[in-house]
Amino acid sequence: MEIRIDDLSGPEIKGLLQEHLNNMHEISPPESVHALDLSALKSPDVTLWSVWIEGELAGCGALKKIGPSHGEIKSMRTSQNHLRKGVAANLLAHILQESRRRQYTRLSLETGTEPEFQPAHRLYERFGFEACSPFGEYVEDPNSVFYTRALQQFSPA
Repeated sequence: MEIRIDDLSGPEIKGLLQEHLNNMHEISPPESVHALDLSALKSPDVTLWSVWIEGELAGCGALKKIGPSHGEIKSMRTSQNHLRKGVAANLLAHILQESRRRQYTRLSLETGTEPEFQPAHRLYERFGFEACSPFGEYVEDPNSVFYTRALQQFSPA
């Protein structure tokens, strides 16, 4: 499994991100879809990583800077062909490590409440995230659940 920063120019990542957006709009009401489109993911405050297994795109996830010491996880998606292979867990561990390297003290995220989001809830809870109030520009929404996690500072060896 290879995790690398993606410049969002390849057809594979564009396709996976479009699938992600389409799926979010199928599952959630329009006012509750907070997934970023391709142009928003190209913002300088966002870094997107893609995950590759034997030359095939397996997933992606992004880290958005929302404050001097606060990051937000965005666009976590595993390709249908690579579900239950540890793609999301490995990518989440990578994003946590990068957040510490950037000296963030908090990492947060928004996800849906629909049954399709239950595997994501379990993953985030397994990694120590706890439900919280809306953060940043989010507001209370019955279709959203918010998670956050305090981060210990990274100490390079």
